[in-house]
Amino acid sequence: MDKRHALIIAAVGSLVALGVAEAMGPKEGMEKCYGVVKAGKNDCGANGHGCAGQAKADGDKKEWLSLPKGSCERIVGGSLQPGG
Repeated sequence: MDKRHALIIAAVGSLVALGVAEAMGPKEGMEKCYGVVKAGKNDCGANGHGCAGQAKADGDKKEWLSLPKGSCERIVGGSLQPGG
């Protein structure tokens, strides 16, 4: 395996690890806030997609953003639970 091939494998592995960490949820001190996402600005997967940035509509109650704890329910439309 040449150096270039090894770098490509390392880069892909890093992206996969980042995706797994993101899929596990928000970091310590943060919370998932549903219903306040702008189209294309979500954190992680929901609604049949698995990637951040794929929300199709503003304010979708199933899409979420990671926000500091205690701030979600202070935002109009914000919820700690996904909506239906």
